[in-house]
Amino acid sequence: MPANHDEIRGAAHGTAPTPLSVLDLVTVGAGRTATQALRTSVDIARLAERRGYHRYWVAEHHSMPGVASSSPAVILAHLAAHTDRVRLGSGGVMLPNHAPLVIAEQFGTLEAMAPGRIDLGLGRAPGTDGATAAALRRTDRLNEGADDFPQQLAELTRFLDDDFPDGHRYSRIHAVPGPVQSTSPGGVQDPHRPPVWLLGSSGFSARLAGVLGLPFAFAHHFSAQNTIPALDLYRESFQPSGVLDKPYALIGVSALATDDDGTEARRQVLAAALNMIRLRTGRPGLVPTPEEAEAYQFDEMEQDFIRSWNSNVIHGSVDEVRTGLDDLQKRTGADELMLTANAHSADVRLRSYELIADAYGLPTLGA
Repeated sequence: MPANHDEIRGAAHGTAPTPLSVLDLVTVGAGRTATQALRTSVDIARLAERRGYHRYWVAEHHSMPGVASSSPAVILAHLAAHTDRVRLGSGGVMLPNHAPLVIAEQFGTLEAMAPGRIDLGLGRAPGTDGATAAALRRTDRLNEGADDFPQQLAELTRFLDDDFPDGHRYSRIHAVPGPVQSTSPGGVQDPHRPPVWLLGSSGFSARLAGVLGLPFAFAHHFSAQNTIPALDLYRESFQPSGVLDKPYALIGVSALATDDDGTEARRQVLAAALNMIRLRTGRPGLVPTPEEAEAYQFDEMEQDFIRSWNSNVIHGSVDEVRTGLDDLQKRTGADELMLTANAHSADVRLRSYELIADAYGLPTLGA
C-alpha cells in the first residue's frame, strides 16, 4: 500500500528552515556501558518527541565498541514503548546483511507496536568492515549483496505489500504481521505498512530512489563532498510514484551545540574525531573522553584528518550551530535536516538537542 505523504514529509516548526529530526548511533563513551547508552537513547527520543523533532532514527553498525546499535529493530521496539508520537525508524537497516522476509517481519511487528509511526530506511553498505560483513552474511562474496540490492529491495517490497504474483515461488509466503491478516477470514489487521526510504553516501542509491519515486536520505555527516552531486542526481532521476509526487530528501548532519562560547563543543568533537581515527585505522574502541583527546599527540596526518573531518561538523555556540544549519540547508536545498550529536558525554548530547530546539523556537509539545 502506498505510504501517506504526510508520513514522509514533515512540518517545520518555529523558525527552523525544514523539519528537524534525530539520528542516534547509541554512542558508548569510555567509562560508560551499553545499558547507559541505551537509556540515553530513550531520554533523547523523549526529548525529541517533546520538542517537536519529526523523526528519530537509529543506524545499523557492527563490531564497533563505541556504537551500540547493531540491532535497530530491537532498539526501535524499546523506543516505541517509551514514546507516543515521534516517528521511529532505521537510518538504516543494511539490506544485504539480512533476508528480506526477516526485515519485513521485523518492521511489520514494529508497525503493529507503533501504528503509523515506523519508517524503514535501507542501505546497501555492510555497516562494518569486510570480515564482519562476511560473518553476518555467511559468505565472502560481499559484492554480490551490494550488486543485488535492487532485486533485494523489490523482494522486500513484495513481502511488505504481500503482492507476489501467482506462480511466484514466494506467492504463498507471507510476512506476518502484515497485510495478509486483513484478507484472512475474519481479518481486521490494518494493511498499512512502513514507508521505505533509501539511504546512501554516493550516487547509486540516489539514482535508484529517484527512479523508484522513493524518499532519499543522504549521509552528509560522513560523505559531505558527495552531498550536492547525490541530491542533484536524485532530483534529476526522480519519477513520480504512488509514494511521492515530487522528490523529498533529508540529509544526516553532525551538529553539536553547547551553552558556552563553543569551547565544550570543540572538546567533545575532538574526542569524536579521535574515535573516528581509531576506527579508520583498525583500532575501534569506546568514544574517548575529551581529556584523553586533549592529551593525545596527533601526528601530522592525523591533524590533517581532524581538520578535514571537523570542517563538516557544525559545532560551537548555539548561534554558530543555528547559522551553520541554516547555511547548509540553503546550499543543499535539503527538505529535512537529521541531526546526529556525536560526543562522549550523554548530558552534552541531550543538551545540544534542547539548545537547537530553543534556538529555532520549536514548541514544547504536550506542555
